[in-house]
Amino acid sequence: MYKNQEILDYTVGAKNGAADDYAWPADDHLIPDWVYTSQSVYEREMERVFKGRAWNFVALEAEIPNPGDYKRSYVGPVPVVVSRADDGSIHVFENRCAHRGAEFCRSSRGHAKEFVCPYHQWSYDLKGNLQGIPFKRGVNKQGGMPREFRNEEHGLLKLHVTTRHGVVFASYSPDVEPLEEYLTPEILKDFDVVFPGKPLKILGYYKNELPCNWKMYHENLKDPYHATLLHSFLVVFGLLVAGNDSAMIADPVHHRHGTMASAKKEDKYAAVSEENKKEMRSFHDGMRLQDDRFLEFVKEFDSPWSVTMQTIWPNLVVQREMNTLGVRQIVPNGPHSMLMIWTMFGYEDDTPEMTRHRLRQGNLMGPAGFLGLEDNEAMKFVQEGVRRSSLDMNVVKLDAGNVGTATSLISEAAIRGMYRYYRKVMGWEQA
Repeated sequence: MYKNQEILDYTVGAKNGAADDYAWPADDHLIPDWVYTSQSVYEREMERVFKGRAWNFVALEAEIPNPGDYKRSYVGPVPVVVSRADDGSIHVFENRCAHRGAEFCRSSRGHAKEFVCPYHQWSYDLKGNLQGIPFKRGVNKQGGMPREFRNEEHGLLKLHVTTRHGVVFASYSPDVEPLEEYLTPEILKDFDVVFPGKPLKILGYYKNELPCNWKMYHENLKDPYHATLLHSFLVVFGLLVAGNDSAMIADPVHHRHGTMASAKKEDKYAAVSEENKKEMRSFHDGMRLQDDRFLEFVKEFDSPWSVTMQTIWPNLVVQREMNTLGVRQIVPNGPHSMLMIWTMFGYEDDTPEMTRHRLRQGNLMGPAGFLGLEDNEAMKFVQEGVRRSSLDMNVVKLDAGNVGTATSLISEAAIRGMYRYYRKVMGWEQA
């Protein structure tokens, strides 16, 4: 039992300290508020997490299918370009001119033979190599670059690239482990259900800002407890209900990735016991849909789950909610804000009817979706609370004896596992 004064004494002055001044509490069931609010902590995350030994999601290959296609993306908050070169290879490089630092690529997606900076017209090929400088030798033998200047030494900053079944990842680290080892077989099992290797078809995009710290989104999808309480749609229509077959699966090596999974029962509306109804204020017996097609589940995957929500550290969410499919890219935007870029997709061999069905069910997702809207509001409320609190401590004690994978929805084991890994990366072992 923790007394408020004890917590207050432990954390006094922490919110504005330097990253090296912080110490993690001795209890594994406490998360200090400064991980969500400190600018110095945020800056360390950008260097150690996003630029560290991690594979960051940057694109789907279906977004750049042809040589010359490109997409503007992010690694952490850093703008990058994902480009397919003439030989079909994929390259990722910072969207920053090597000359004066201008963002040279301004379109979200497009097709190009080269990239030209609008400021001084330095040009780069599709692999990020510097290929041209106006007046490189000056004018009338005056000015220009020194004779020893070499184009090959002044290209764009390139990242390491890997792909799996049409998904593109990039890393700043030269020694990050292979992607399959990074994800682990336990996470790949459901990843490969959504991405079996057949061509994808892009259906559309959403983009929104959330007034919360980027880690809260990872926590939210490692928190099956809230899903049974916050989301009326999930519990009334039986998509994720306490009592269903369900699991919170964490990678067994580091607990950094996770899959929240559930199996919908055959009934369109949830069969919830009277005892459980008393625990769920969000359950409403009279709630019904005007169009029941929304709840149709076409069995198209070799999986026991009708719902899987995967968090892949540090910036990817893979969503499969019945038949609606998508990825969400987390873009940190300071300690108190993040951007979310949603890409909805199907498969090239989908029938027109299946495409329409995916689009219909897609209303669950996105910034104004039946589920997304509630999550966004809840995380906003948490961020407001941790910014203004006196106690400076979060309590995550559900399923207290467990860390990582959990078979119960009433568990915070996956959140605790994620922060064990986070502490190690950030250099904060427990006090």
